[in-house]
Amino acid sequence: MKKLGILTVLALQIAVCACGTSPNTSTTNNTQATGNWEAILTGGIQQASLLNFVTTFSVTNSGPLDITGLSFFNSGACFGTGANATTESGSAKLTTASAGSVTGTLTLTVNSQTPSGNSLTLTGDLTGTSNGTTSTTGTLSNGVVVGTWKLTGGQGDPSCTGTGSFVMCQTLSSTTTTGTTATCTAP
Repeated sequence: MKKLGILTVLALQIAVCACGTSPNTSTTNNTQATGNWEAILTGGIQQASLLNFVTTFSVTNSGPLDITGLSFFNSGACFGTGANATTESGSAKLTTASAGSVTGTLTLTVNSQTPSGNSLTLTGDLTGTSNGTTSTTGTLSNGVVVGTWKLTGGQGDPSCTGTGSFVMCQTLSSTTTTGTTATCTAP
């Protein structure tokens, strides 16, 4: 009888411990965003209206942006031009559905070194498509970020402050603005 009781307890313990295990299979599709992105900002006045730029970065799934370049289209008083005129940082969080649609968020901050003290921050929602699977990292295509921007500091010119909206398109797609609405179109 004792042996039967011990065997029953042992069988019960094995059954309970086995309930917590499952095979380690990933159901997450992986996506890498790379390349050039063109940002069109609306809503600023005077110097704060000269903030359109192109940037180059990469990120896989979520984390900090690896920014390798940023250049403003317009030379204004808020941000200098040339090497080391700005420092950039940012992050993204990408979620890829099994059907290949990508959604997420992106934040990008540009700090002026000349003149020192101005900071431009963009925060937005990202959409696009990916060819990634659970076993391969896909490439983001048709990427678009739509959101808001804020310029603080007021250095170089008192009008180097402001807020507004922006659209940022991947791979230098054609970008058009109408009033406060901007859209991306295929290249």
